[in-house]
Amino acid sequence: MGGKRVQVVTMGCSKNRVDSEHLLVQLAAAGFEIIPEGDQLIGGRTDILIINTCGFILDAKEESIEAILEGVEAKEEGSVEKLYVMGCLSQRYGSDLKEEIPQVDKFFGAFSIVPILAELGVKMNPLLETRRFLTTPSHYAYLKVSEGCDRKCSYCAIPGIRGAHVSVPIEKLVDEAYSLAGAGVKELVLIAQDTTYYGLDLYRERALSKLVTKLLDIKDIEWIRVLYSYPASFPEDLLEIMASSEKMCKYMDIPLQHSSDAVLSAMRRSIDGSQTRALVERMRKAVPGIVLRTTMMVGHPGEGEAEFDDLLSFVNDYKIERLGAFAYSEEEGTWGAQNLKDTVSQEIKQQRLEELMELQASVSLAFNESRIGSYERVLIDSFAEDRCELVARTSKEAPDVDGEVLIDASGIDSPESLVGTFAEVRIVGADEYDLNAELVKR
Repeated sequence: MGGKRVQVVTMGCSKNRVDSEHLLVQLAAAGFEIIPEGDQLIGGRTDILIINTCGFILDAKEESIEAILEGVEAKEEGSVEKLYVMGCLSQRYGSDLKEEIPQVDKFFGAFSIVPILAELGVKMNPLLETRRFLTTPSHYAYLKVSEGCDRKCSYCAIPGIRGAHVSVPIEKLVDEAYSLAGAGVKELVLIAQDTTYYGLDLYRERALSKLVTKLLDIKDIEWIRVLYSYPASFPEDLLEIMASSEKMCKYMDIPLQHSSDAVLSAMRRSIDGSQTRALVERMRKAVPGIVLRTTMMVGHPGEGEAEFDDLLSFVNDYKIERLGAFAYSEEEGTWGAQNLKDTVSQEIKQQRLEELMELQASVSLAFNESRIGSYERVLIDSFAEDRCELVARTSKEAPDVDGEVLIDASGIDSPESLVGTFAEVRIVGADEYDLNAELVKR
């Protein structure tokens, strides 16, 4: 099928995006024309459409189903010849999907690059194992350090979908990172289901710090950021590297999920509230100025008013700079679905979610306003021509999930030429999400 047009639409997390990029590089090398994902699901005519789905929680599943149905519509309209579905949703519900949406030509699971290539008449090229066809802006990329998860959190379906934890060897990751740097990548964002577990299966020790140390040696990589770090048994030697290296973003994504002992126990998180608070305090002390991102869950079985008040107190007291939240949904096959009763009504879950995020908005606003007048280094992600603004981030903002630094570009010659470069800005305004800035030095 070489020479045909193929488009891959990626749903869900950045880990799925890396899978899509590994698939795309194989297809591009085999002669396929790659159609960018773009803002719309289908851009013009596409011979082959592949949808890489997410199956983590209800909202994500619904979004993936909607994408598949849009693909079916495009196929029926004649703008798509073949429609394939891969990823977590089809790994989890393949038989049901095949029955419910027969218009899809074939469903594949979450580890299906080789079968998809075979379906398209392509043989896997082992020389491209650590190469990627980037779908992010060319100046930053995600580096997936492991697959699967050995944790047994009550609410999480990932171990059942993705299997046990499997680390990628350090030498392969370093090779992949050098390749990305050679393609113009300046920021590496390390991801996994749990980055702190990295290395235990291969090296019988937590090896994230060893990996990071080698990545810091790559000359053209200027920022390294770590996401998805489990709080229990956190490898605190990583904080020493973060504090001492200018290349390490003083930023840590650590999904805490809750602060109440009772809820954390019901969640099977292997950490309690006092340990959670102590960890946050140690991070603040070890890395002055560190910015923390976390995820919280409301409405988990066992969360009463007292437990929710504990969570609100934690958020108010510890001032986590970046916080996202979602309501518990009972996922079939999880420990929680089999052993816990979902006692919190959907109405109360929604009320708690809104109350939590209203509180967090005030925390985020105070943090952003404290930066007004400061001078900060930014990496410029894009140029919004309709608003005449450069869209950038400091090391305190991760791509895709955090706010942005918006730079007035009305007095800048050829602002689009600055995309992908670092610059110095002065922060002049803020809301609870974004910052406004003026360019000081390119």
